Amino acid sequence: MGWFGGSYQEYDFNMFSGSHFTVVALVFAAIIGLYASRRHLGRYIGRKAEIGTAFFLLLIEAFYHVWMMTTDSWKIKHAIPLELCSISLFLAVLLLLTQKKMIYEILVFTGLLGASQALLTPYLNFDFPHFRFFHFFIVHAFLMLVPLYFTWVKGFRPTLVSVAKTMVFLNLLIPFIMGINKWTGGNYLYLSHKPNSASLLDVLGPYPWYILSLEGMALILSLFIWLLLGEKEARPLIEKPFRRRA
Repeated sequence: MGWFGGSYQEYDFNMFSGSHFTVVALVFAAIIGLYASRRHLGRYIGRKAEIGTAFFLLLIEAFYHVWMMTTDSWKIKHAIPLELCSISLFLAVLLLLTQKKMIYEILVFTGLLGASQALLTPYLNFDFPHFRFFHFFIVHAFLMLVPLYFTWVKGFRPTLVSVAKTMVFLNLLIPFIMGINKWTGGNYLYLSHKPNSASLLDVLGPYPWYILSLEGMALILSLFIWLLLGEKEARPLIEKPFRRRA
């Protein structure tokens, strides 16, 4: 069962390889298809499909932890689901199960920003057709598709207040996860050091200043997502006076 094993010698992943470009193209094709069929999907995708998707995401994440345990790679310093995309995965599950707007308001930013970065510059060792390859790309694809589905099909929209909520949420996470990093020797949310592979953090300055740069970047990109997807219309502060016809 090499496809579920712990050695990647036969499945060595290379960024920007054929398999990488193929899966990114498939994800973006799915996004385009979702947008193109947004007016009709609501008729065919009901609560059973949404709940089924939530349990599918939980199942594939559970298999990921089983894989880490069976290959002796489950270590407390990296296996706790405290990375941004892991947190977003559970937010996506909660959103699919509850349809709560508050969860959507955070996921639409954390999911799209975290997953797009992960898809373009994956921190991954295992190539197709290894289980980890499928787990990585399926999870990150759904982290983009779920909030976009709720935007384009269900009619949810982020607001400027949603951007503020997301920034508060992330800043509440930072001290907690810094404490976890100190306790475990981990690098959750990359708050201890930059990743070893190429990433956006490489252009954001040295430690610890790149954390502040990352916050600024998160705010700017969240505002960009709001401009693309959000509610921008507002009532005028001063109503025009009513004019009678002569």
